[in-house]
Parts: sequence; structure tokens; C-alpha cells
Amino acid sequence: MKTRNMIMTAGIALASSAMVGLATPSVAEAQEYEMAIATLAPENLTNNEIYPGLVHFRDLVESRTEGAIDVQVFGNSQLGSEVETGQQVQAGGRSIQSTVMSSGAMSSFYGKYQVVTAPFLFENWRQAWTFFDSAWFADFMEGTVQKANMRYLGTFDDGGGFVAFTNNKRLIKTVEDLKGLNIRVEENPAHVAIMNAMGASATPLPWGEVQTALETGLADGQFNAPVVNTAYNLDDVTDYTTLTGHVYNTQTWVVSERWYQSLPEEYQKIVTHSAREAIQLAHGAAGMLASASWQQSCEIFKKCYRMPADERQKMKEMARPAWKDWIINDFGLKREVVEGLLQKVEEVGKNLKAQDYQTYGQ
Repeated sequence: MKTRNMIMTAGIALASSAMVGLATPSVAEAQEYEMAIATLAPENLTNNEIYPGLVHFRDLVESRTEGAIDVQVFGNSQLGSEVETGQQVQAGGRSIQSTVMSSGAMSSFYGKYQVVTAPFLFENWRQAWTFFDSAWFADFMEGTVQKANMRYLGTFDDGGGFVAFTNNKRLIKTVEDLKGLNIRVEENPAHVAIMNAMGASATPLPWGEVQTALETGLADGQFNAPVVNTAYNLDDVTDYTTLTGHVYNTQTWVVSERWYQSLPEEYQKIVTHSAREAIQLAHGAAGMLASASWQQSCEIFKKCYRMPADERQKMKEMARPAWKDWIINDFGLKREVVEGLLQKVEEVGKNLKAQDYQTYGQ
């Protein structure tokens, strides 16, 4: 593709330049910069939203720079763990220029990100997407430059964001059904606080130990997005699944600030503009995959249940205060930071409903 682009006629190059609204780099500048992107996501275009989004980004950037930026996407943790790749990006992007990290890993570089682990943060995908794609959240993430030498590019919805329980004991239909269950959680104290507040016992374990823990009874259940629950065949080791959406899992995409600043301004614009387009594509893919995976869950698990809004509200009223206490008093995040983000999310949700009715309902 790069070779074909480099031998394009001047007329075709000018037409391509006009299409993207940016000046086309000269042929002599081809392959001037390398951009290696690391992700845990499988190198699969159909079972996750992150890899297709990054591939789309690669194609856009290489086309729009006429090959001057050579983008390579490495999935399946080929380049190391999230923290390891994050450290290399933070160090200046000599070998890895960009990475995608889950909330726990992102919080280890930028502590304020931990606030995104709030239970029952979003009511629906549109609210989540509008919030994460807002100027307000971009400003919130500007701290990654000062704290970690990373520039924020966007937020992927990890497996569709909203999570579902799976467990071996019983179908969870009310918050009372959680009492006495031993639930595996990520190695994130926020998730421990949330589970304990709702009456379950939390067992933090790395992902690689989940299947064994469920098989041996070390854990009765776990929660992840339905995409993860079906892709990793958790129906083989658990019988029941309940869609609660009590946590919205994210994957944060960052790029080395040093590497980014080494680019000409026109390439910086191409990188940021292409990233935003890739994120939009991934949002749609995440929603589709999550919806399809939930339907599949109801076919392969013994029983499935979608928790209604009133019961989710009861869970929220138990989980949110405990999480606030942990993040402010134990984790040490300032109350105004926590309240500010929660208020903005609520504002986004209200505005969307009002705009929808004003535009389509009156």
C-alpha cells in the first residue's frame, strides 16, 4: 500500500490531500517515523473492538501521511504487560510509541483515572461515549502529560464496557443474592470495595488465574463484559449470568508525549484526527459485540437475567458510598475531583435526554 501511494501521480496525491483537508507529505518523507502500538486485545477483527479500531487508525495515518508514519499494531500482549508497555511509552517512546491500558494500569500512571471505576457510573452507551469523547474529559486527561509524559488519544469500551456476573451458585436477581458469594475481581481495590459493600466477598486475582479459580471453587463467580464471558467460554466453569452493568470497564489509549512532539504539526493533526475516527468506529463495534454476546450468553449459560433499573438503583445506593469512602479516604483522591466527575456524568445524561426530546419528541 505504501509503495503504491509513493508512486501516485501528482494529481492523485493532490486529490487525496484535499479529501483529508491536510497537506500531503512529499515522497521523500516516506517512512520517516515509526509508531508501534501495544494492546492486550487479540489480533482479531471480529471478537473485540480495540484491534479493529487500531487497524483502522493505522490505515488512516499511513494513507494521510503517504507512508511517512509507519504504524504497527501488536496485539495479544506481544510487547509485554500493560504496565510494561506503559513504562516504555512513558520513557519517551523509543521502542513503543503508544499503548492501550485498562483502568487499573492507567491509574498506576495517572492516579486521578481511578475515579472512572465508580460503580453504576453510566446508564447507557450514549452517555458513556458522549462523556468520554467530551472536551471536559479531554481536559481531565491532560494531566497524563505532566504526570506520565503520555498524551491521551481516546477511550475504548472494554468489551462493551458494561459488565455481567457469572457464578456457580445461583441466579443473581437481587442485591441480596450476592450475599455469601465469593467473587473474583481485578487486582483493583475499588472493585474490592464495591463487592464487599454489596455483601459479596471479593477475591482479587490476575486474569490468568480466573478459569482455575472458578473450576476449583476458589471463587464462586466473577464479572466481565459479556464479550469476555463468551469469548473465554466462562459458561464451561459457571452456570448463571446476570447483566448488571455495575462497572464500566475501559481501555485508555495513550501515546508518548516526547514522540508526539517530535512530529511536524501536520502529522500531529493527522494522528489526533485519525485516532478520534478510530475511537468512533470502535464504539459502534463495542456496542454490537456486547449486544450479540449477551444474546449468546442467554443461549449457552444455564440461566440468564437482565437486572431491572430499580434493583440496580438499590445496588448503587449500597456500592457508591463505600466506593466514595475508599477513593477519598484510602486512595487519597480529592473530594472535589470525585464529585466533579460524577456531576459531569450526570449532566451529560440529563442533557442527552432533553436534547432527544427537544429534537425528536416535540
